[in-house]
Amino acid sequence: MHLLREDGRTGAARRSALAELTDRWLAGLFSTAADGLTGVALVAVGGYGRGELSPRSDLDLLLLHDGSAKSGVNALAEQLWYPVWDNGIALDHSVRDLSTARKVAADDLKVQLGLLDARHVAGDPGLTAAMRSAILADWRAGAVKRLPELHVMCRERAERQGELAFLLEPDLKEARGGLRDLTALDAVAASWIADAPRTGLAEAGARLRDVRDTLHLVTGRATDRLSLQEQDAVALELGVLDADILLRQVYEAARTVAYASDVTWREVDRVLRARSGSRVRRTVRFGFGSGAPAARGTAERSPLAEGVVEQDGEAVLAHAARPANDPVLPLRAAAAAAQADLPLAPSTVRRLAAETRPLPVPWPDEARDQLVTLLGAGESAVPVWEALEAEGLIARLLPDWDRVRCRPQRNAVHRWTVDRHLVETAVRAAAMTRRVARPDLLLVAALLHDIGKGWPGDHSEAGEVITRDVAVRLGFPKDDVEVLALLVRHHLLLVETATRRDLDDPATVAAITSVVGSTGVLELLHALTEADALATGPAAWSSWRATLVADLADRAAAALVGDGGQPETAAPEPSAEEERLAVEAARTNGPVLSVHAEAEHPTDPGSEPMGVTLTLALHDRPGVLPTVAGVLALHRLTVRSAAIRELDPIGAGAVLALTWQVAAEYGEVPEAARLRADIRRALEGGLDVTRRLAERDAAAPRRRGSAAPPPRVTVAPGGSASSATVLEVRAHDAPGLLHRIGRALEDIGVRVRTARISTLGADAVDAFYVTGPDDLPLPPSRAVEVARSVERALS
Repeated sequence: MHLLREDGRTGAARRSALAELTDRWLAGLFSTAADGLTGVALVAVGGYGRGELSPRSDLDLLLLHDGSAKSGVNALAEQLWYPVWDNGIALDHSVRDLSTARKVAADDLKVQLGLLDARHVAGDPGLTAAMRSAILADWRAGAVKRLPELHVMCRERAERQGELAFLLEPDLKEARGGLRDLTALDAVAASWIADAPRTGLAEAGARLRDVRDTLHLVTGRATDRLSLQEQDAVALELGVLDADILLRQVYEAARTVAYASDVTWREVDRVLRARSGSRVRRTVRFGFGSGAPAARGTAERSPLAEGVVEQDGEAVLAHAARPANDPVLPLRAAAAAAQADLPLAPSTVRRLAAETRPLPVPWPDEARDQLVTLLGAGESAVPVWEALEAEGLIARLLPDWDRVRCRPQRNAVHRWTVDRHLVETAVRAAAMTRRVARPDLLLVAALLHDIGKGWPGDHSEAGEVITRDVAVRLGFPKDDVEVLALLVRHHLLLVETATRRDLDDPATVAAITSVVGSTGVLELLHALTEADALATGPAAWSSWRATLVADLADRAAAALVGDGGQPETAAPEPSAEEERLAVEAARTNGPVLSVHAEAEHPTDPGSEPMGVTLTLALHDRPGVLPTVAGVLALHRLTVRSAAIRELDPIGAGAVLALTWQVAAEYGEVPEAARLRADIRRALEGGLDVTRRLAERDAAAPRRRGSAAPPPRVTVAPGGSASSATVLEVRAHDAPGLLHRIGRALEDIGVRVRTARISTLGADAVDAFYVTGPDDLPLPPSRAVEVARSVERALS
């Protein structure tokens, strides 16, 4: 009691002193009771063996003997155990010889784990040393079998106890990311199979133990659950300002432990697979070629994105990657990993954190696009995000993130901390991207909608201000900044209005329409509302609420569109370059191409080309769209945006003008002359684009990838001034997507008059203005049939 209340020592020093004090007491008991008995040792195991005694910890003791004097050993045990019990100390005890100890350990994983921490207290030190050596040898020899058992045990415990980093009343020992996981990591390290990333791990363990010690002192009980009613007292005892800060410290520590556990178990699995000979060698060649076997002895590396490859089931940096010269690389690597449903290798994240320069402000378009692609990956984005957070990269990219990181939400409805709720909302929103015309705005709004929590006042109002700053930082244009700010400011509007107001009252609908102003913003707000509620927890969303919100959104949409309302945007006007090429194509009666390389930094003459603008003009003919799109896909060019327009510049017949903004998927942009030649060959029938794409796809390695929502093809209401039917295609972007859409439309027998193609993150949002063979809009029933046919072709 003097040590715990008056000595002044705290933390690890007090735990160590308590263990030493207990050692001296038990050694004295042993010396008195043994009375010349030999071949016996008193051994501390488990937490006591590690010298980590909390104020109310039980004692794990083993009386080890060599089998020469069993009766004397039993008498000695009684003289040791009863004084411990008499002092009110919980005791886990056993009496075994070396052979029995090894056998029990072989049969009981928990016993073996405790013996890995065996420490001599009294008696024959040689006997303790022999047991330690034997147990460690057995553990290492059986690691291939025991480590998977230990991993299963950890997973089952996590399922029962939950994640320490998100619980309002966490169990500091048993929950995922708690002290039990630290013990498991030490056991893995003792097997020599793998080791945990050690950065911050000792500090995290010390923080959890300090809180546990204080909890024991405050309650006077051997409890590991940090209940709500004890948090203020524990915070006061530790000198922490309040219970929220205490929880944030606990959550930070738990995340460090949980991340280290994820990395370690992934490495264990990799090593064990390698030992079992189950690795598969594969590689991918660039360009038009198909896959080929890797040379014997070479590393298995498949390209994922520029500077990023897959190796041993992880996303790692390519050999040629230079993080110091590529500030977008962390986001590109994260997006590629999440889309491929792969973890980011810890060594890769550490290197990115150490070498990458800050992004310029505002961000370049690619950086914003890669962030959206990462968020759009859904569930597989979460472990990638956690890896970036573990190395401080998220706070570097989004400085406002630190205020919400690990911030508890003292509301039973919420199952996550604020920051994880934001990520989970983006995960839910990723499944709704087919419902909106701007999936990028939906995903970013989901990530930021509660960013104002932690600031004084209404979090929606604070969030609106922060969102404006963040959106400008990310490089969104002014109109998009305003939409994002509106979505964050009013993210609770639909659900609060639907559940509190009379939907039959015209003022109720007017309250919504006056805020959103357009059907596009309304559909974004509706999807955000649902994603937010689903990410909050089961109690926040029900079929009743969903029905009310959907009803309100439908009424507001009807009010905004009106009867026979037109689409919100019309097809854009042709550019001067398109008109010039169209005139030339009309006069020469042949295809005319213009290819312009775009530099990363236009003012730098030595800047590497980052993409190309390709403009093609030619007389209308069947198959133009799928053919040109297929050639670009063969060259591994990603279409970021495109426009297809029908012109008649000199009154000599229709000319198609196609303008494509493309970038290299990885590697360099091909030479303009090669692009021109391949497009001409394909249009003239000398290059079978469909066959070449099929061959390449068949040879590519099969990856599971993230689960994308199914494609959605709809008929826009109203058409385009009654001159064409507008088909809206929303799908996951993939190589050859436009080629498949174009082929599907050609096969159905409709004609593409104009088109607007855009890629937002990993989502394609395209509009095709089509007519029938008679150059008239499709009849409604035929339009629906065409939409379903295209949707089936993409599924």
